[in-house]
Amino acid sequence: MNIKKLAAEKAVDWVEEGMMVGLGTGSTAAYAIEKIGERVKQGLHIRAVATSVQSENLAREWSIPIIPFAEVGEIDLTIDGADEVDPNLNLIKGGGGALLREKIVAARSRQVMIITGENKVVQKLGAFPLPVEVVTFAHEWTIEKLASFGCKPVLRQTKDGDVFKTDNGNYTVDCHFNVIEDAARLHHQLNNIPGVVDNGLFINMASAVVVAYESGVIEVLRAPVRRS
Repeated sequence: MNIKKLAAEKAVDWVEEGMMVGLGTGSTAAYAIEKIGERVKQGLHIRAVATSVQSENLAREWSIPIIPFAEVGEIDLTIDGADEVDPNLNLIKGGGGALLREKIVAARSRQVMIITGENKVVQKLGAFPLPVEVVTFAHEWTIEKLASFGCKPVLRQTKDGDVFKTDNGNYTVDCHFNVIEDAARLHHQLNNIPGVVDNGLFINMASAVVVAYESGVIEVLRAPVRRS
């Protein structure tokens, strides 16, 4: 049973006629894009923006109308995956290399629907290495500063052994924390480092998480009420 596909197809049920939809990046999000594409071919009318070149290309293959960002007001619904989800629906994202664009699109969205398998739901974030997008200039200094927060930072490489570059031309550093005790605090600390563009902690951004289990059961977790 493909639980990624199961979760993705369930999330696409939230896509409605006339919506502006944000398309996530990664293997799970790809299933959602394909399902949306099937519905478009059946007559669904939506407009979309993508969080990566890869997702944009896939959307075009499925004839999903991609709109320039300058023409987008507010996004009705973004569907994306996650590398980890905690009980408050805080996330680690960026395993697919698109955390910055994913965060920009999520911040512009009325609702953010996350799709994942049961293995990604954790009590505390951090077992999955936290991706941090950094500028290439003096990246060695930025990595040195990241290490001062108690992690083991590893500059991401491609399968060919080259340094991985994001669609924005930046590097990604995967920070091995094992456990992140205070995700909100760490998010702000990392983003205050000169050279850091953004990090893969998504705090209070998910509206709901669709979790698929190996048994075939689908569970929808709702975000807790946020107190101002």
